[in-house]
Amino acid sequence: VTPTYGQFVTLPLWPEGIPNQKVIEPEKAEATDMLRISNVHEPTVAVFLPAKNHATGQAVVVCPGGGYGILAYDWEGTDVAKWLNSKGIAAIVLKYRLPNSKNISHEAPLADAQRAIRMTRQYASDWNIDSGKVGIMGYSAGGHLASTAGTHYDRGEAKAENPIERLSCRPDFMVLVYPVISFTDEKICHKGSRRNLLGENPSKALKTYYSNELQITEDTPPTILIHAADDRSVPVGNSIVFYEGLQEKGIPSEM
Repeated sequence: VTPTYGQFVTLPLWPEGIPNQKVIEPEKAEATDMLRISNVHEPTVAVFLPAKNHATGQAVVVCPGGGYGILAYDWEGTDVAKWLNSKGIAAIVLKYRLPNSKNISHEAPLADAQRAIRMTRQYASDWNIDSGKVGIMGYSAGGHLASTAGTHYDRGEAKAENPIERLSCRPDFMVLVYPVISFTDEKICHKGSRRNLLGENPSKALKTYYSNELQITEDTPPTILIHAADDRSVPVGNSIVFYEGLQEKGIPSEM
């Protein structure tokens, strides 16, 4: 399961069976200005490793965006992985399930992100990674998923039968690039992402749960946010409210 430098391996995220999913539907891929993948029902990770003599020991789980409707798989995924490798950083590109199918719930993307972090720690020795330097990075809706993973996590279940489930899924740091953050603030909410993840009429409780600026604690990981002030797709206010929340809790953060 270990790739050689300049190559990558793709691994199933749930080889023992995908949770809460009984039907596998055909995946779709369209290559135009970028590779758009949709209808993801079999989540995977693509593992890109830097040369050993260049490796920093850091690893980043990369979450491509696409409004929870598609994944911009190369533009915000594999291309980013190659750039991270050039800096000595291992990159694990997550192809996560998209909840625009009746067969997939809003819980699936987060479960996939948490599993990817645990898997990276499980293979840390094989992949020349420091298990205490595993972060998560996301773009747009992938930034929402990354920030959800950084605010909704557990330390692992010590008595779990599967060793991977004993590992923490808390990322050690977050890199959020023009992220979707708030589902409760109508002025800055990216409504397409909210609709695809939660449906047409989500409850107030569900919108609050996934408004990650409201879920920051003193234990939220250090974060850097990158966002253009004139972004016409995801309002920069998403990054601002998350940054302000991090500052209020004393979390090391930059924007």
